[in-house]
Amino acid sequence: MSTDIRTVEDDDFFGWLPLFEGYCRFYGHELDDAKALIVWNWIRDEHHPLDALIAVDPEGTPIGLAHFRPAPDTLTATTGLYLDDLWVAPDHREGGVGRGLIEAVHARAGQLGGGVSWITADDNEQAQRLYDSLARRTSWVTYEMDA
Repeated sequence: MSTDIRTVEDDDFFGWLPLFEGYCRFYGHELDDAKALIVWNWIRDEHHPLDALIAVDPEGTPIGLAHFRPAPDTLTATTGLYLDDLWVAPDHREGGVGRGLIEAVHARAGQLGGGVSWITADDNEQAQRLYDSLARRTSWVTYEMDA
């Protein structure tokens, strides 16, 4: 099956929404209308750093998403991209959609002169098989402080 990967457009909201909802649910977060609209408005706001790509099937139905933002790297004095969210509809996995989305984000990072970095849950083994085939696993430990 042929998949097209492109920048999210204004009229993609109702195709993007179920994908983002699936992503949120997978990571144990409930998505309400307010949060969905905030994130969508970030994506569509040219002054906000969050950007998005979607993968669409031959009929134009969105089947995957990638949210990313610029990430300056002080150690290399370059700017790459941080991949915040990657989600492929379950019935379209193992077909190269996730790989295509990551490669598209990587191509954009190359235009900035940097690479791509991201994290995933330690028990997300299906995703890690893909990530291990594309990128170097690091030894960095992630910390978080709640608001």
